[in-house]
Amino acid sequence: MQEHSPPTSESPPQREKLVRDDLELLLACLPHRVVEPLRQRPNLSDLLEVVLDLGRLPEARFPDSDLVLDYREISQEDLDYVIQRVGDFGEDNRAGIERTLHRISVMRNRKGRILGVTCRVGRAVFGTIRIIEDLVFSGKSILLLGRPGVGKTTMLREVARVLAETARRRVIVVDTSNEIAGDGDIPHPAIGRARRMQVASPSQQHNVMIEAVENHMPQVIIIDEMGTELEAAAARTIAERGVQLVATAHGNTLDNLILNPTLSDLVGGIQSVTLGDEEARARGTQKTVLERKAPPTFEVVVEIQSWDKVAVHDDVAKVVDAWLRGYPLAPEVRSIDDLGRVRKERHAAVTRDVGVSQQGQGRERKGYKRRERESARGGRRWEDSGGRVEEEPEEREVREIPGTRVFPFGVGRDRIEQAADDLGMSVDVVNEMRNADLILTTKTHYKRGARLIHSAEQAGKPVYVVRKNSASQVQQVLRSLQRNGSSNGHEDESLEGALQETHEAARRVLQGEEFVDLAPQRAYIRRLQHLLADQYNLSSTSSGADPNRHVRLMSK
Repeated sequence: MQEHSPPTSESPPQREKLVRDDLELLLACLPHRVVEPLRQRPNLSDLLEVVLDLGRLPEARFPDSDLVLDYREISQEDLDYVIQRVGDFGEDNRAGIERTLHRISVMRNRKGRILGVTCRVGRAVFGTIRIIEDLVFSGKSILLLGRPGVGKTTMLREVARVLAETARRRVIVVDTSNEIAGDGDIPHPAIGRARRMQVASPSQQHNVMIEAVENHMPQVIIIDEMGTELEAAAARTIAERGVQLVATAHGNTLDNLILNPTLSDLVGGIQSVTLGDEEARARGTQKTVLERKAPPTFEVVVEIQSWDKVAVHDDVAKVVDAWLRGYPLAPEVRSIDDLGRVRKERHAAVTRDVGVSQQGQGRERKGYKRRERESARGGRRWEDSGGRVEEEPEEREVREIPGTRVFPFGVGRDRIEQAADDLGMSVDVVNEMRNADLILTTKTHYKRGARLIHSAEQAGKPVYVVRKNSASQVQQVLRSLQRNGSSNGHEDESLEGALQETHEAARRVLQGEEFVDLAPQRAYIRRLQHLLADQYNLSSTSSGADPNRHVRLMSK
């Protein structure tokens, strides 16, 4: 026997859960020369699947390694031995073993002859949903995402059992290929009191979904592997009738799903919208933007990362809206520690490189790096098995400064957030200019965005200009705000004092001084100082970089 470890496999974490795998029934369907090496394995309970391909060596796959079971190639007789001992294969080339959860899949040649068999172990793992149990009992529709083999169907099966037995709800499982409740006419005990509707062909899954609602009055419908537009439309119809949906879908993360043209409707879908001039100016974007098309079918999206770790996106409508406007995805990451406690952490995660632009200047998503900001967001929290929530102490004091709602125009959001973290400031990056206390832009964008800048200054919004989009430049501006305590706390006094200084400086130049440098001011006040200089028939220039940029008056 020869072992080799795949580069991307991970061993499953130790877990104290009741597991029922009916493994002996699967082994009874395999050739003897394949079974004997398997029985010698101390980690047989972790077996994932057995692969038998014509003319190749038989293999067994475990989470941390692959194992060659015999050095004689698989023959047609070996394949026939397996096929005769399992159920009938459907249009999806899948079969099962009656009253078990094992899945037998085949590969065929162009004439329909079977050339390969994959025997995947199906397990009922009780207790897998404790990490999201509060969401399951909330009555909200939940969509489970994750890579193949991570445990989506296993968790879905446990959801059906818990809702049917513990919550005493009317649960119907729409079971394509008998994947959830096992092969045969009698459902596997893993789904508890839930009822199962079999689907003869994957192409008919959407019809059975609608039939389940119309004929059997369920409170909850369980669906596995949603992958077509018809199924997405059927799910929306079911949700609109007030039935709770719990389903899995193809895709690893929420942003993958948003960009999937087939399944994006599950989270509301996206469409291109043309804004009016006034609304575009208020948002600080171009007139054509992306927006959510409809209410999402699923209210909660759960990304399954491993057996004991998930990322939860609650209130999907708000999450998708924020993502389309360039805000980072910030899921609640839940995990189970060594003591069995459910820990909850809120990460200020950012969007991945998805190749979609909001079409606003300087507002493209660039795949920012993930960073933790618990020190500025209120620390982490964990919830123990009794439901008590405790807060971990914050690492450092966060200084709350009023009036720091920043609208970035050509300045990266990650730069602002990084600078705020470094300074211990709480800065709110807003996505619409009308909600901002100040505008932060670069010198280049200040020149290009004349209309937006003009609108901001007409509305009395302070405009801060940095020489380039760098963390150090942004940090200088925020440090000046930190010293002043607020960007607009004494706006009227600041403006009046700056204009009075300009009048006095103009008189000094008219009396013979070569030039007079004024105190540093923001862009709006500097523009007013230039206008005053014109009224006195004087020349004026701006020099320096924000926050030290100032006006110099001189004679013409």
